[in-house]
Amino acid sequence: MPTITYTQTGSPIRRDKTQRATLIGLGLNKMHRTVTCEATPSVMGQVKKVAHLLKVED
Repeated sequence: MPTITYTQTGSPIRRDKTQRATLIGLGLNKMHRTVTCEATPSVMGQVKKVAHLLKVED
């Protein structure tokens, strides 16, 4: 399965609770943290929801 790498570039301060929960679900909770995982449909949906807070690399 293909992998995806994403880095948190935006702060969750003043964001909706659901966006904060999505970042935690993706394994991010602090700025400039990077995570690599499989590109499943559920992960891609979460990344799309908070794309404005992430830098995504394939």
